[in-house]
Amino acid sequence: MNLIKFLDEFTSENLAKKGASRRDAFSTFSSLGKKAAIAAVPFGMAAASNKAKAATMFQSDDAVNALQLALTLEYLEASFYLQALDSNVLDQDGTGKANAIYEQISMHESAHVTLLQDTLMDLGETPTAEPTFDFTAGGSFDPFNTNNPDAYAQLLALAQAFEDTGVRAYKGQAGALMGNDNLLTAALQIHSVEARHASEIRRLRGLQGWITLDQRGPNMPPVTQDVYDGEENLNQGGVDVSTLGGESPFTAEASSQAYDEILTGDEAVAIASLFIE
Repeated sequence: MNLIKFLDEFTSENLAKKGASRRDAFSTFSSLGKKAAIAAVPFGMAAASNKAKAATMFQSDDAVNALQLALTLEYLEASFYLQALDSNVLDQDGTGKANAIYEQISMHESAHVTLLQDTLMDLGETPTAEPTFDFTAGGSFDPFNTNNPDAYAQLLALAQAFEDTGVRAYKGQAGALMGNDNLLTAALQIHSVEARHASEIRRLRGLQGWITLDQRGPNMPPVTQDVYDGEENLNQGGVDVSTLGGESPFTAEASSQAYDEILTGDEAVAIASLFIE
């Protein structure tokens, strides 16, 4: 890929054009009311229909399809942040801090999309098309509605779930990329930035920047639990890390915070499918 061409794609002018064209394609969501917005709907049923559709885009068994999976997750994040910025819901924080953070992350996610698309084309592959996303997840959320008193909290909660999913999913595909140093390097470079996004969003929510056990954190909808299942693992390299520390072994909480776990391709697909129409 030509580096000059890549950097040129991300001039302020071109970013603005891309953002405008995408924003024109999005429609606003009607008010669902507070109760409907926070209800825990049976996501297993929604995932069943959407997972089959999403799975046709990629499998998780080789380098190319690992990139296709990563691209689909980046599409999801890029679309989410653009819609969040357009909604004006972020203005509810009253400081402008949330809007500034989302603007920066939005540019990062758009850059990731283009890099992955160009990398796939350089490999002679056709990048998977961007799905149509439903960030209400079938009516359980209403994050872009300024009339919804929970919209701001939902925007932050969804961002946390998406970023934590991305971090774990990139790690889960590392094995599929081991045979190609260039692809593995590119994926790891994106992975580290996704981890910074996750920490930044957590700080914006007033939380610690890391995951403790399999706890999704306060005010996170129960339906996001799949993002955090497995993080309670204390066995690293065949060693129970909670037994380390001599006479004062580390607590399970501290030990889990020190290590992150992967999401498999199937697990990442299942989570993303909740937001694919």
